[in-house]
Amino acid sequence: MSLLFTEFKLPAPNGGITLANRTVVAPMCQYSSIDGLANDWHLFHWANLLNSGASALIIEATGVTADGRITPHCLGLYNDACEAALTDHLQRARALAPAVKVGIQLCHAGRKASSAAPWEGGALIEPSQPNGWQTKAPSAIPQNLGEVLPLALDQAGLDEIKAAFVQAAIRAQRVGVDFIELHGAHGYLIHQFLSPVANQRTDEYGGSSANRMRFPLEIFAAIREVYKGVLGIRLSASDWVADGWTPEETVVLSNALKAYDVSYIHVSSGGVSSAQKIAIKPGYQVDFAKKIKEETGLPTIAVGLITDPTQAQEILERGEADLVALARAFLYKPRWVWEAATELGGQVEAAPQYWRCLPREHQNVFKTLKIGQR
Repeated sequence: MSLLFTEFKLPAPNGGITLANRTVVAPMCQYSSIDGLANDWHLFHWANLLNSGASALIIEATGVTADGRITPHCLGLYNDACEAALTDHLQRARALAPAVKVGIQLCHAGRKASSAAPWEGGALIEPSQPNGWQTKAPSAIPQNLGEVLPLALDQAGLDEIKAAFVQAAIRAQRVGVDFIELHGAHGYLIHQFLSPVANQRTDEYGGSSANRMRFPLEIFAAIREVYKGVLGIRLSASDWVADGWTPEETVVLSNALKAYDVSYIHVSSGGVSSAQKIAIKPGYQVDFAKKIKEETGLPTIAVGLITDPTQAQEILERGEADLVALARAFLYKPRWVWEAATELGGQVEAAPQYWRCLPREHQNVFKTLKIGQR
């Protein structure tokens, strides 16, 4: 069996979880909620991806506060109604698929909040406009020139956001997810604190690299106090701009997170500056995952234009990451892992309603396969 189809255990104080294979569905924003509530689109979307053959599905960036959502249409987990809707739709989606581990990515968008959906242009919705609100950030520096300035957070604001992350983690446990991931990448609030591009504070939360890491570490530590399960974080390992956040700082932060039993590092990049210059190519972020894995010893997830099964297998064989995550590739090929299994000689679990679908030459792809008819 290929390495892509071997089990992998993610550690945690409560014992951790074992994934059936090394493929993960990365979180993908759907911009399809009203008032932060999960709905039938999410039921369809999750059920589809839970039938992909991947070992884990991470639910999209989910706002820990209403004003921390990326758009007015983003999923939230900040009140009882959000919790109830997410619980109901996730339970129903899971009933339509084999057993797959489910994580949720908790997020505060900071200065990138109050944005229009991508198909509406993605621009900032100003506070004076319908559905817009005042954004918050480490410093009063806009994401793009000419935008309304975000509000620089004071200590009370920091405490409120940290408490919101903790409360969202408690709600996530009640929802029944198997693990939690913090969104510390792509220019959202945690990343904004890390990056000198967005964080120009002069207090204990700004200036030096250690000071810029302080608030993200405080959030992680506060969640770990109430949540003993698998707790990972997605990080942008590079801002791709001069004098921005660096891979070396990402290693330092990852090592610091060991004190709070971080379970894994999900390695991405970019998003904090429109001046970023990214050299896009297949697997363009894998070297960052490799660096973090080698210099910290932590489990890592590689992501970024990983689209081919052989490519994914080679990343694992070379020891560049422990897991691979795909996002848009799953939207285009929802059964990507089935195809990978036919190519690499792996096996997956599938819903019995699909057992009859396999081509004659690939009858061994499903671990369980019983077909009978009179």
